Amino acid sequence: MAGSENGRLAGVRRALLDGVVIPAHPLALTESRQLDERRQVALTRYYCDAGAGGLAIGVHTTQFEIRESSVQLLKPVLGLAANTVAKWCAQGERPVMIAGVCGPTSQALAEAELALSLDYDAALLSLAAFPHVDNGVLLEHCRRVAAVIPVVGFYLQPAVGGRILDRDFWRGLLDIERVVAIKVAPFDRYRTLDVVTALAQSGRRDVALLTGNDDAIVTDLLTPFPGTDHGPVHFSGGLLGQWAVWTKGAVDLLHRCHAATRQTRQGEGSRDALRLLAIGAQLTDANAALFDPGHQFAGCIPGIHEILRRQGLLAGRWCLNPKEELSPGQMNEIDRVLALYPHLSDDEFVKEHLDRWLT
Repeated sequence: MAGSENGRLAGVRRALLDGVVIPAHPLALTESRQLDERRQVALTRYYCDAGAGGLAIGVHTTQFEIRESSVQLLKPVLGLAANTVAKWCAQGERPVMIAGVCGPTSQALAEAELALSLDYDAALLSLAAFPHVDNGVLLEHCRRVAAVIPVVGFYLQPAVGGRILDRDFWRGLLDIERVVAIKVAPFDRYRTLDVVTALAQSGRRDVALLTGNDDAIVTDLLTPFPGTDHGPVHFSGGLLGQWAVWTKGAVDLLHRCHAATRQTRQGEGSRDALRLLAIGAQLTDANAALFDPGHQFAGCIPGIHEILRRQGLLAGRWCLNPKEELSPGQMNEIDRVLALYPHLSDDEFVKEHLDRWLT
């Protein structure tokens, strides 16, 4: 048993280090704000067929309210995604399954046990429930969760509930053997460098860096960050709410970034690098329309839903919280970026396969 567990963990590490697109999975609801199982399944099928190498479920994009006692959708939603992947994907093509885990230690351990029981590979561990404790308390929390299920560390930007995590914290986290990746999403280059530097100093080469910096996706993927004598440190992929839409394009973009960085490592100039940086700026502009930073990201989930609604994957923008809607002016911004950057979308791909996903 231990051998098979170790083999599975090695496979997860290999997939994350090779670099994969991991969409943060939204929640499909009916107009009465009940789980729309048919469209929830269709979303999972879409991500699999688009080439996503991982799925993150039970995270912010899935809406944290699924955990509330009046809703109780965490287990059904995690289970539905796991079952859909098992039935839809060939054995060798199964994406890495990551469950969002949050709350104080007792809650986080219960959620980790649930994810493990549903055959998830790792937990994306939020530390938002610990806004003021010291590194020792945080790291003990991480160790206890990692004893249950492999962990993806998470640097969440303070603007949406995260906290400052210094380089010493990340260096301590990297001493935990069952950490498989870190999602870096502080939206701050100094803090991004804290994580990268800690990884370089740790000497570990079995922990993947995943960009979550929606304002710097392509920059993260192309940049050779300062490393050690063994060479620079690179982001291999990403775990993003932005990649919950236009996922086929995100997969193509990641492949192009990998090709460009390979050329750089081989001492060749990449002709595509400047074009990719230009696309990165376009993607940031589009992300601003969808994620609504002008209103402290209040409309980010409805913004994602609006794209999926227009494509036919969702029936509406409904969220569990009836007050969660697009911000003033956000619809106009979405219209603007869709008109300006049609090449970012995967509308034709979705149109071709939608009926089959909804069957």
